[in-house]
Amino acid sequence: MRHFLTLNDLTAEELESLLKRATELKRIRARGEFHQPLRGRVLGMVFEKSSTRTRVAFEAGIAQMGGHAIFLSPRDTQLGRGEPVEDTARVLSRMVDLIMVRTFSHETLECFADHSRVPVINGLSDRFHPCQLLADLQTFQEHRGPIRGRAVAWIGDGNNMCHSWINAARILGFRLHVATPPGYRPDPDLVATAGQAVTLHDDPMEAAAGADLITTDVWASMGQEEEQKTRMEAFAGFCVTPAMMKAAGPDSLFMHCLPAHRGEEVEATVIDGPQSVVWDEAENRLHAHKALMEWLITG
Repeated sequence: MRHFLTLNDLTAEELESLLKRATELKRIRARGEFHQPLRGRVLGMVFEKSSTRTRVAFEAGIAQMGGHAIFLSPRDTQLGRGEPVEDTARVLSRMVDLIMVRTFSHETLECFADHSRVPVINGLSDRFHPCQLLADLQTFQEHRGPIRGRAVAWIGDGNNMCHSWINAARILGFRLHVATPPGYRPDPDLVATAGQAVTLHDDPMEAAAGADLITTDVWASMGQEEEQKTRMEAFAGFCVTPAMMKAAGPDSLFMHCLPAHRGEEVEATVIDGPQSVVWDEAENRLHAHKALMEWLITG
């Protein structure tokens, strides 16, 4: 049994195989063919944080593969009334074939996996968002080919998305240039594990220069709303602009995991412009999640 809590749970070969399979599943769906290897299987989805893309991608994905999904919010489970995570994991994993957890604390996710009889997927935690990276890497691969040896610029907060990009750079061998304001850098221990694959910058234009891909995220994630004003001031100058895309070059792509705040972390002319692949990126959540579920359940 395998869990998927971070990209580090995969080898480079497994990650590349998943990305290839996601594109194959995308083609199968485009041809209108039925592919239902998960018929009779059940996915339990535990949400402590709200979601659009994660919920729809997992729920639609397993349905398209012949299975079923059960959505569980804090109002729908005893977790919301104080039941230990261990107990919920023990019980739920006796009734379903796969569990996706979208939570605040990464430690909650690890505890869930430690006490589960079935594979557990990280649908997002405060530390990592590996499912989004599957879609992002698939999208880059479909537009520009292998990402190994390329340059990616992360502009903004050193958050869970940034951490997952760091893991991806180490595993797949591309260069990641991270530009953040002082005090918002990614975990230094995680950066250290990536070695020369990751470079930290104070100047976003410096990080963006010559990049094959520029990617960003909102400045205040879920649970950080009370920091919005402080963050708006701190991140001034870290908005992805047409000038930044020009510094990267005409062949550079732009990605955002969504939802986006136009005029804050990205200008509307960038996210809605010709270099943006955010809608392909969002769609690929479906195909990447299908590949992941198929692999975890059927091998």
